[in-house]
Amino acid sequence: MSLKWKWLAVFAAAALALGACGQSKQTAGTEKESSNQTAVEKQEKPKEEEKTENEKEEAEVDYAGAFSEALAELEKAKQGGAVDFGKVESIYKEKLQSLVQKRDAEFEDTLDQHITNALAAGKDGSLEPLVVKQIFDKLMQKVFYTTIKHEFTEAEEHWANKEEVKEELKEAKTFYAILQSTVEKRDAAYGTKLVDAINGAFAQMEQAVQNDDALSFALGKQVVDKTLMKTFYLASGALPHGYAAKAAAAAKENAEEAKVEQAEGWAFYQSVYPYMKRHAAEEADYILKQFDLQTDVKTLDPKAVNHAFVRGWAKVALHEYEESKENWGQDKSVITALEGALFINMIEQDIKTLLGDKAYTDLNEQATRYLEAAKAKNKAEGDKWLPQIEAALQQVIEKAK
Repeated sequence: MSLKWKWLAVFAAAALALGACGQSKQTAGTEKESSNQTAVEKQEKPKEEEKTENEKEEAEVDYAGAFSEALAELEKAKQGGAVDFGKVESIYKEKLQSLVQKRDAEFEDTLDQHITNALAAGKDGSLEPLVVKQIFDKLMQKVFYTTIKHEFTEAEEHWANKEEVKEELKEAKTFYAILQSTVEKRDAAYGTKLVDAINGAFAQMEQAVQNDDALSFALGKQVVDKTLMKTFYLASGALPHGYAAKAAAAAKENAEEAKVEQAEGWAFYQSVYPYMKRHAAEEADYILKQFDLQTDVKTLDPKAVNHAFVRGWAKVALHEYEESKENWGQDKSVITALEGALFINMIEQDIKTLLGDKAYTDLNEQATRYLEAAKAKNKAEGDKWLPQIEAALQQVIEKAK
């Protein structure tokens, strides 16, 4: 193994260990969906004065411009040009690092360490510039994604102050604008309507603020969050256009290109790994191992990666329905019922491939009926549909083994 791949193997192995220690907080950020935050989460928030000052500082930074400028410099490697890593490091340290560090502190992550190390390795030649570009690009996308989640949480915590809520929502949309091109690429590749779903959810949230409807806001937030998660899944492990498939195909002809695509899959996967890890640890870690640069890319099995994703998301969906049942009659029951439906939607094409179109249509209809029952607090109706959903998801898990 050459020096550059040895370095990235160590990098990826460290990510596995560090990602595991931070997964509980990350999951909390995606799963604590009611507007009432726990006392511990509230205690972790900065003081109001510090928060206001930080937000003023953040508002003055053009994150999209800085990100674009750094990527443009890193992109020179694609045409065989020399990358000015000193310039990229300066852009990162002066304009982006503070945001990364804030999200690291909030979600118990280590992205700043990974990005800083990758840029240093690109500078000293121990890591291929194109690999550095993928790590920087996709890990910064995770930062923007978790910042959207941060803004949503802030909005819910300050729900009584509608002007502040509107500002938080505006900030979330600003960060989503940076990610939109990634979403658009998946729509083009898979014929999905992810951009439309996210735009519709943001419109719903804006209307919810006007109507003082906290539940509607929370449901819109779920659609944005899980649609972005679906984007990262489609980019990394879906067939036929995910980077697991691309890396495996490239490995037959160009090992260097395959390693770059393996690294790209690994970096995309970081945005969803902590969520899956909590409820499907075996599948989550298997996928991470496949993308790890210690794994010979020639042995990367895209079908096995895809099936692990399918089993993992099905298990996550089952957990959401369990949460819904346990919290019946509360807003959380409705929210987790929607989450379950969104995770089913996440693997729509996979379910059709494994079980047929009708099986997916039936399952989607059952999930819709259950969500309606949860909203209406109609327990008899909910009890009618939930066993059918659970049985179908178990069938998906068995078929994906």
